[in-house]
Amino acid sequence: MGQFGEPGAGTSRRIYDMLRAQMADGTLPAGARLPSTRALAADLAVSRTTVTAVYEQLAAEGFVLTSAGRAARVASPPVAPAVTGAPRSSVRAPVLSDFGRRVAGIATPPLPLPAPGGIHFLYGAVAAREFPAQLWRRAWQAELLRQEDSLYYVPPEGDAALRRALQTYLRRARGLVCDAERILIVSGAQQGIDLCARLLLDPGDAFAFEDPGYLIARHSFEAAGGRLVPVPVDDSGLDTRCLPADGARLVYVTPSHQFPLGGVLPVGRRLGLLQWAQAHEAWVIEDDYDGEFRYGQRPIDALQSIDSSGRVIYIGTFSKALSPHLRLGYLVLPDALVNAFRQAKRLSDRHAPVLEQRVLASLIESGSYERHVRRMRREYERRRAALLDAIAASLPADARVAGTAAGLHVVLWLPSLRPDDEPALVAAAHEAGIGVYPVSPLFASARRAASARVAGLMLGYASLTVEEIRQGIATLGRVVEAFES
Repeated sequence: MGQFGEPGAGTSRRIYDMLRAQMADGTLPAGARLPSTRALAADLAVSRTTVTAVYEQLAAEGFVLTSAGRAARVASPPVAPAVTGAPRSSVRAPVLSDFGRRVAGIATPPLPLPAPGGIHFLYGAVAAREFPAQLWRRAWQAELLRQEDSLYYVPPEGDAALRRALQTYLRRARGLVCDAERILIVSGAQQGIDLCARLLLDPGDAFAFEDPGYLIARHSFEAAGGRLVPVPVDDSGLDTRCLPADGARLVYVTPSHQFPLGGVLPVGRRLGLLQWAQAHEAWVIEDDYDGEFRYGQRPIDALQSIDSSGRVIYIGTFSKALSPHLRLGYLVLPDALVNAFRQAKRLSDRHAPVLEQRVLASLIESGSYERHVRRMRREYERRRAALLDAIAASLPADARVAGTAAGLHVVLWLPSLRPDDEPALVAAAHEAGIGVYPVSPLFASARRAASARVAGLMLGYASLTVEEIRQGIATLGRVVEAFES
């Protein structure tokens, strides 16, 4: 057989793979004797102990038969060929549940990830360099020492200290009326949306949804079997006059900063929405994804703060204030839903990560979290101003910007171009090293408001420096100019 190699961590595996391959190709057929451990060790220039270990492994797996005083033989019937790659399924199509088939049928646009060297106006990204690393590290180390021997599961609703801290914070910062027992800590706002879909919708149930709106949320409700009823959006958010007259099981809204167009739902529409929900016994899912970031005035109180009939489910997140990597969010639930959501959370993943919850509780209780939010609000306002100035200087005079009063992104409308132009415009921008993202995929229906019958781009600015914003918009301006000519 010749020199095989020097003994080492991978030697046993190589001998094992060699013998398996010889069994598979017939070099060592069923019943054939294997060389003695002494002979094979000498032939391969390895230790006899190494070969003995390989034979023992083959025998334990049933490929080789051994007995005291007799030579090892290849087992009969012949062994299957050694697997060298991913197994191929003999089933033509996977057998999935109805839910599985709906999920598999969802066409999701690829996650926009920046290429090295480009300037990407990613929406949903935050300022990585502004993460409060030292505060987090100190709180993390302190909580790690406090754990001692308490490494056990926590209740599915989450760590009690974080829920108490959130109760106080949400009342002060967002106007929410709740107690800690109604707060459920989830693994990011998306899990909260998914729980709502699974617990509140049966296949065929109608759900009302902002159009345009948050695509992954819509997919969650559709995966649960819900029947989409798109409700148009204007400059003031969801047009409550267009809510379905025959009702729906739930309605999903982003009232503090409509995603993606940025409208703020006025109080008249808020009251109308709550009256509609009460009349139709529907649930209102309020996604407050970036409500803490409003510029020039105090953040608007949440819709839940004026809900007197217990119809609103409030979804909050730490992704925009801290980092989406944390995967921590929370629900504020009506009393009637608390038990069902707790049990669903327990079955889903038992509970959210405990140490991170306690670190957050510590930061909120100390006031560090709110100071960080205020600092980031000032910083993001500075970046927003740079974006608006750059757009005014570099984009065509008829370009319009929506959603500037709050949040971490804007929508740029280009009246000289049509929605069908968006893919080519986005591709041209990417070719120039600028990442921008089309608005059209967020519409559920072909019917668009007159103001939205032009090409639109989403521009996230939170993760970019002022200089990157200026350079990126200047380059985008040249791309648009070339595209229009």
